[in-house]
Amino acid sequence: MFYVVSACLAGFRCRYDGKYQGNPIIESLFVKGYVLPVCPELLGGMGVPRIPCERDGQRIVSKEGHDYTHPFFLGAAKAFLLMQGATCQGAILKARSPSCGVDMIYDGSFSKTMVCGDGVFAALLRQYSIPIYTEENFLHARDRLLCNTIYF
Repeated sequence: MFYVVSACLAGFRCRYDGKYQGNPIIESLFVKGYVLPVCPELLGGMGVPRIPCERDGQRIVSKEGHDYTHPFFLGAAKAFLLMQGATCQGAILKARSPSCGVDMIYDGSFSKTMVCGDGVFAALLRQYSIPIYTEENFLHARDRLLCNTIYF
């Protein structure tokens, strides 16, 4: 394995609403065995479908106001351990997700307002200086990705 990816981008129906969110390039990398798909939210014990959540500072809250901070942080830690075990060198994560969002996430108000910040899993990877991309920008970085060993 070279990179860990958000499982939804690899075609798994693990989004909060169970809808398909796959990315054809990432799906092909999964089929070839180049990426490790993980869903921190499932690893944290949340099911599909599940109540939409957003990150509000260090807390993860549902649209109804329930606190889901613990399962999100637990899932991020489990995903990180899986990534280390597979010796992944970086990550391609789902943009804007409360787990996987990179640089910009929803603000916790459920008004589709974006703020600077990372999802819980992305923030953990950033603490260890692990390269992180989203499905929206990984192709721009493909010369740096995967040590030039995977051809898109």
